[in-house]
Amino acid sequence: MSLDLRLTYIGGPTALLELGGARLLTDPTFDAAGAEFRAGSYVLRKTRGPALAAAALGRVDAVLLSHDHHFDNLDAGGRAFLDRVDRVLTTEAGATRLGARARGLAPWATVDLPTPGGRVLRVTATPARHGPAHADRGPVVGFALAFADAPEHAVYLSGDTVWYEGVAEVGRRFSVHTAVLFMGAARVAAVGPWHLTFTAAEGVEAARAFADAAIVPVHFEDWEHFSEGRADIEQAFTNAGLGHRLRWLPRGVETAGES
Repeated sequence: MSLDLRLTYIGGPTALLELGGARLLTDPTFDAAGAEFRAGSYVLRKTRGPALAAAALGRVDAVLLSHDHHFDNLDAGGRAFLDRVDRVLTTEAGATRLGARARGLAPWATVDLPTPGGRVLRVTATPARHGPAHADRGPVVGFALAFADAPEHAVYLSGDTVWYEGVAEVGRRFSVHTAVLFMGAARVAAVGPWHLTFTAAEGVEAARAFADAAIVPVHFEDWEHFSEGRADIEQAFTNAGLGHRLRWLPRGVETAGES
């Protein structure tokens, strides 16, 4: 049985995934270009708005929220969107802040979601580390999605993470069919010189770990603090002989997953 995957890239970390009729939204960000968000000593600035407005999405069965405490993963419009859905899966710390609709998951915990097609979609929380070990920017979770009747095929959503052993373990536990990687090598000078999300080179490492997966970059644009863009990612993958593995999603257009 196939994954029956459809993806709609909305912008930044936000994408709509449809599997077996279940509609899942990643890290909702719906504010317009020019929005600014102050957090302590730094300001995050949005450079491009979403390809689709929240009102255009229709039914969303669950939000897969990698973390709630950074505005580029949950901006004001995204936070308002959470009131529209009955289920938010996120970190344990985030769930305590977000209230009754949110369920916190520790790494490797699972939740089963029934789908309109009659199958069961199993959501597994996966480890993530938001920066170097000595300067982690707070708890983040990724997600692996697989049907209970076909666990050999999984979709992986990295969330905001760097490449480290926890991500490598995902590749050992799952046969990843499509890997949606949060890239862009995010850097915020006020918190340190290090990158907080996958670099292009780390994306190549992930592609090698998920040897059979299509690689879908997201969260590499639309915010000022990304230090690498599409050209950097393409160059790194081409140099590694893996350019054919990249899958760039058009903005705002539903796209069928790999067969």
